[in-house]
Amino acid sequence: MKILKGNLVSAPALGKLEIVEHGCLVLHDDGSIQSVEKAVPQNADAEVIDYGDSLIMPSFVDMQLHAPQYPMLGMGMDLPLIDWLNTYTFKTEARFADLDYARRIYRRLAHDLIANGTTRVCMFSSLHTDATLVLMEELENAGVTGFVGKVNMDRNGSPELQETTEQSKRETLRWLDACGRFQTVKPILTPRFTPSCSDALMEGLGRLAEEYELPVQSHLSENDAEIEWVRALHPDCAQYWETYAKFGLWKRGTIMAHCVHSDARERAAMRSAGVWVAHSPDSNTNLYSGVAPVRKMLSEGLSVALASDVAGGAKLSMLHAAAEAIRASKLRYYYSGKRPDEAYLTVPEAFYLATSAGQQYFGAGPGFCVGDSLHAIVLDDSALPPSRPLAPAERLERLIYADDSRTIRAVISEGRRLI
Repeated sequence: MKILKGNLVSAPALGKLEIVEHGCLVLHDDGSIQSVEKAVPQNADAEVIDYGDSLIMPSFVDMQLHAPQYPMLGMGMDLPLIDWLNTYTFKTEARFADLDYARRIYRRLAHDLIANGTTRVCMFSSLHTDATLVLMEELENAGVTGFVGKVNMDRNGSPELQETTEQSKRETLRWLDACGRFQTVKPILTPRFTPSCSDALMEGLGRLAEEYELPVQSHLSENDAEIEWVRALHPDCAQYWETYAKFGLWKRGTIMAHCVHSDARERAAMRSAGVWVAHSPDSNTNLYSGVAPVRKMLSEGLSVALASDVAGGAKLSMLHAAAEAIRASKLRYYYSGKRPDEAYLTVPEAFYLATSAGQQYFGAGPGFCVGDSLHAIVLDDSALPPSRPLAPAERLERLIYADDSRTIRAVISEGRRLI
């Protein structure tokens, strides 16, 4: 048994902080949470790890990022989505046919995720089966948990980055057969987006999703030009989401990235089906796709969690993603004429979206829940400029906006300390 002592900060519900100053997380031997206490329990036969005045909070969940785009962080940000894909992204992802290159990049990515306090992910690989397996191996070795998908794309790629329909189906099966060796990183079906996948491929993936009981991740209503393209490719569908639904890929647990231009009907379809929204504010701004209606999504009961969307997003840091979510929502609120249904996100709400919201996708409870394996980070803000004495909630706000990885003193995943 171990006890972690410090200022406990978590978000048990949207907009609510739960703070236990100088409190204790009591852990079972397997790293799961036994109890949350205000002080070290009397007669406790346990090792006490005292982090002093530091904040102990749940580690971050990144609900959508593109692993093979990591080498192109901060590149092509003056281009809209489709031009950015054709000019930078497809060329970069094609390099992952080289397994030595893939291992070097993915080992660095896994290390950097942990260094930024992210222990759970939903991640896109490239279309390369063997490189995807390398990615899953490196993540698991580093202590990152979650879902990784081999990307499927049999049209509208590039000469160096595209599969045939049969090759994509065959390689997806080969990849799924090889995934059994992983314990904490699991497969998720990943049609890149509707323009990249033929009807025959989407139909085949729908059958796999049902047969293997697999979750699905893709993109939805990110960009105006993309939406028009989808409409031209599927004139039988009134809205983008129907291009997934007609092939069995629109179901409970499906994750759709962006949803910037999802109207009331599309949002209602998400809520009804139990589809999740991966909100990527940094990417939406960088590629000038727009500002997602996050307040409306939350008010309507959709499941929303934050994502970096590297490399559309230019940072792995989920502290940065939380601050960007607040900033983007403030702009939307202002330009709506300050309508109540567009009210901007608060710091506790953004913190919830970066932690507890995503935790629940993985079957855990919000905040620090008894019985869950501990995923946590310890933040020491003493490196930030001197200030007056601050309450823990004020310190959390400052840490989110400062976005300084030097403040991360320890990272724990599945009850095991990694740094």
